[in-house]
Amino acid sequence: MAIKRYGAEKSGAGGQNLPFARAVEAGGFLFVSGQVAMKDGEIIGTGIVEQTHLAIKNVLAILAEAGYGPEHVVKCGVWLDDPRDFWSFNAVYKSYFGAHPPARSTVESHLMVDAKVEIDCIAYKPPGA
Repeated sequence: MAIKRYGAEKSGAGGQNLPFARAVEAGGFLFVSGQVAMKDGEIIGTGIVEQTHLAIKNVLAILAEAGYGPEHVVKCGVWLDDPRDFWSFNAVYKSYFGAHPPARSTVESHLMVDAKVEIDCIAYKPPGA
């Protein structure tokens, strides 16, 4: 089974490479590393709605680069900094995944960067599809 890595994460402070891949593909599965509302090494937006949109767009960009779409996502992990943001987060999340809802876990957690939400996912597409 071939394993393909999609570049080092380059969203550290000052645009530095971080010691993990943005995604790893193996056996039809794509494992996307956690994404926050980061652009050019900076957290964008202060509210959960704006940050959720950008975090999901970052996930979708990685999926697209690897040839996957939201319909291929089978599982998402979500970390919210504040549990009071859950319903606002859900409204945005549904606008992207409502037609093809994956399994999901959502927990409250202090994040490593000053973000309100982090999202990772696992996608699946049969090899050669």
